[in-house]
Amino acid sequence: MLLNVFLPALKQLPANRSLSKKDILTSSFHIASEKDLTMYYSPHNDYINRKAIIILVGITPGWSQMKTAFETFIAATKEKNESLAETLPLTKQKASFAGTMRENLINMLDESGLHSMLGLASTAALFHEKRQLLHTTSLIKYPVFYKEKNYTGHQPSLKGSKLLSHYVYSIFPDELQEVSPSSLIIPLGKKVEEILYELALAKKIKQPFLTGFPHPSGANGHRLKQFAAEKQAIKKQLSEWSHFH
Repeated sequence: MLLNVFLPALKQLPANRSLSKKDILTSSFHIASEKDLTMYYSPHNDYINRKAIIILVGITPGWSQMKTAFETFIAATKEKNESLAETLPLTKQKASFAGTMRENLINMLDESGLHSMLGLASTAALFHEKRQLLHTTSLIKYPVFYKEKNYTGHQPSLKGSKLLSHYVYSIFPDELQEVSPSSLIIPLGKKVEEILYELALAKKIKQPFLTGFPHPSGANGHRLKQFAAEKQAIKKQLSEWSHFH
C-alpha cells in the first residue's frame, strides 16, 4: 500500500479550504512519469472491498475523484480524528466515480434492473448504505494525466506505455484476485471491456464481466444512444448472472 509513503505529505495539506491542482499535482504526490504522462497518488484506491459482489471498473481516476479523495481523507483524519481503517473505506465511498458520472452510472444500472436483482430500491444504495456489496477500481489504480489533462485511455494507448501496461496487466489483475471470483465486473466503456477479454483469455481474472455497458462520463455524448442499443442484452446478462450467483 502506497499510503505509507505519502502519509507525511497528506498530513501537511490544509483542512480548512478546498484543494487545488497546485496543492495536489505536485512532486509530493508524484508516482511516475513517462513522456507526456504523469501519475499521482490518490488515497481512495488503496482500499479493497474483498466481500463485494459487484465490481465497477473505470480506466483511471480523474481530477474530480482525486480532489474529492484528498479532501475526504484530510477531513476524516484531521477534523474527525478517524483511524486509517475507518478513513480509507470512507474516502473510497465519497470519491469513486464522484460527480455527474456517478449519477449517470446509477441511472443506467437502475434501468438495467440491477437494483431489483440485488433487492435494492436503487443502485444508489451501493454507494451509500449497501457499500459492502460494491468494489470500485480502475485499470490504472492511480490518477494519470496526459499533458496535464485526464487520461482517457486513447493517447497513448494502454499497450503503448510501459508504465500503464504494468498497472493494467499486473497490478489490476492482482487486485481482482482478492475479490470473490463469483462477483460480477461491470466495465465502464469499450476500452475496459477489451482489456477484460484479454485478461480472461490469459486466465488472469476469474470473475464474469458484463459487455456492452457504455462509459457513464458526461464527456461521452453517445452514452444514451449506446445504452439504448445495448439495454436488452445487458438485462439478459445480469439476469443470467443473478441466477447463478
